[in-house]
Amino acid sequence: MKSRPAVRQLAQSWQHFIHKYSTPPSDLGARRYTHHTMQRGAKIQPAKRVAGKGQDVWTIVNEAAAASPKQPIVNMGQGFFGYNPPPFIINAAKQALDKVDCNQYSPTKGRPRLKKAIADAYSPLWGRKLNPDTEVTITTGANEGMLSAFMGFIEEGDEVIIFEPFFDQYISNIEMPGGKIVYVPLHPPPKGATENTSAAEWTIDFEELEAAITPRTKMIVINTPHNPIGKVFSKDELLKIADLCIKNNIMILSDEVYDRLYYVPFTRVATLSPEIERLTLTVGSAGKNFYATGWRVGWLIGPPELITYVAGAHTRICYSSVSPLQEAAAVGFEEADAENFWETAKTEMKAKMDSFNTIWKELDLPFSDPEGGYFVLVNMKKVKIPADYPFPDHVKDRPRDFKLSWFLIQEVGVAAIPPTEFYTDENAHIGEDWLRFAVCKEDDVLERAKERLRGLKKYLE
Repeated sequence: MKSRPAVRQLAQSWQHFIHKYSTPPSDLGARRYTHHTMQRGAKIQPAKRVAGKGQDVWTIVNEAAAASPKQPIVNMGQGFFGYNPPPFIINAAKQALDKVDCNQYSPTKGRPRLKKAIADAYSPLWGRKLNPDTEVTITTGANEGMLSAFMGFIEEGDEVIIFEPFFDQYISNIEMPGGKIVYVPLHPPPKGATENTSAAEWTIDFEELEAAITPRTKMIVINTPHNPIGKVFSKDELLKIADLCIKNNIMILSDEVYDRLYYVPFTRVATLSPEIERLTLTVGSAGKNFYATGWRVGWLIGPPELITYVAGAHTRICYSSVSPLQEAAAVGFEEADAENFWETAKTEMKAKMDSFNTIWKELDLPFSDPEGGYFVLVNMKKVKIPADYPFPDHVKDRPRDFKLSWFLIQEVGVAAIPPTEFYTDENAHIGEDWLRFAVCKEDDVLERAKERLRGLKKYLE
């Protein structure tokens, strides 16, 4: 143990270091400061897993929105809801705050009430009784749940197959534990640039998928209903994927966060067969289910021998998840059927989708009609951007969909997401003429967006 003078001397040295290397002179910009710090303190370097990343799509879209003369912007970009959860769920959250135990740590695997509520809700869908203690674990949102799954099973050099386009968080989550990502594209509808199509027409080349499997392949990620396409993978497609996983002993991480918003028959991967269930972890989200993306309450369902290690990783990532909102989510599941919530949510979202998509028919811009979720992809190949349009440097070197996104924000005041952010550079050409719009907004916002989008007429070829 250090003596008190030694501790004091150490503290003074640390304060000197902080003052010398962490307080930039006022006349130096952030870049010069960072360069100065790295030069003077060579050990203080960012990890490769977070360094060297380009400006992300969310920052670019937000910058464009702030700079647009069309204010306020109609934000159809990020997939957050424009309205609250229903009163029975909001009231449950308020009441939970009055309970002492709901303001303290929850068990690391989740509050027993929520695990039981999830097991009770999903047991009929699984066709058997789920054990809430061994087959369900609660996480801090679905994203942290997936990170926990990767941390629990992926080691340096293990390969994980994902389909393009992909949810962007998959990439960093797989790379954190040292995984290698192998990409397999979903092929777009051949006539997607000229006529309306179905999300079902985005297809897997199963020869490509099988060729992507190697002895190092440990996991495949499936997202159904899919973000950003809105595709609900058919039972036949899922069986073909699952057969390859059984043949090669590959785990399946099934991201089913939009599992209550499907407009065609929906198959849950783990229910295909007991043999497939043995390999499958299913991810769910209270945020997506209950219009509360800021709550960050997610879960995984799977066999005990898989859930154990997901829960172990979760314990080391964040220990436990927010207690009062777990309690509120439990009430949501307990009362959803009596409130006819699931059917109402599905019907209302489909109505929003159908209403919003009338604008594309009016403008004669082809769209990919989604089978689930709340995103729609629209093909903007017919939109003619002026050749001399003044894009900022960080946009003009990006694919065409980034330019389209910036252009829409500046000229018509509607924000949408460029989907090449969800592709590798090699396959970015697949998404460069499309934009993704989120319809989980109030009806008056959707109407305002439609009115503004009519401003595109003068730019159509």
